[in-house]
Amino acid sequence: MEFEHAYQSFLEHHTASRMGERRGRLVRGHQYAEKLLLANVWWPLFGTLEHLHPEYEIYDWNRKSQFLDFAFLPPYGKFGIECDGFQSHVKDMDRELFSYSLNRDTFLTGMGWRMIHFSFDDVQKRPEVCRMLLQLVVSPYLMRRSPVSLGTLAEKDILRLAWSLGRPLRPKDVIDRFGLNFRTVRKMLHALCQKGLLRPVIHHSVVRSYELTADPIELLS
Repeated sequence: MEFEHAYQSFLEHHTASRMGERRGRLVRGHQYAEKLLLANVWWPLFGTLEHLHPEYEIYDWNRKSQFLDFAFLPPYGKFGIECDGFQSHVKDMDRELFSYSLNRDTFLTGMGWRMIHFSFDDVQKRPEVCRMLLQLVVSPYLMRRSPVSLGTLAEKDILRLAWSLGRPLRPKDVIDRFGLNFRTVRKMLHALCQKGLLRPVIHHSVVRSYELTADPIELLS
């Protein structure tokens, strides 16, 4: 499939599946620079837009909503990808915004994200450098496609997933993310409830989902 056709299908799919501000942000925020990153860097390397999410909503430590240019969410990791222009990300940035930008990336790293930044100039004029660096970051995780076992999945991974969702965590969320079966997931969620890190959300006398009780700082420690 050629890039232009794949890109249009990709954009139409994500636009149709969103509502409200999340849809508005995609329409307003996804512009020339973001498309160029896909065309010059991502597509030549991977040849697919699978698992990519444009203008992806995340939350900082104060539950403040922010948007990444792209989130790459394969079964084996979470990657935030940004195309930064010099004018908007450096020249026009004051000290407070500069500090927040650094702290946000550090927080997301602690929450299990791998943050990847490219300058617009490199995306436009030196895309081969961006492709080399992107491959350097992502390639080690391409080898880790097998389902996660109970012994290797840390409880903090589930807690970080719960935080990143911005809504109650469902067993299906854990199953889809880590490739575990329902019985294993139910056992792990029950253990987190016993430790006081999650609490069940009961609907019609049935536990449908779980809410975090832990402070986000505890998830990083």
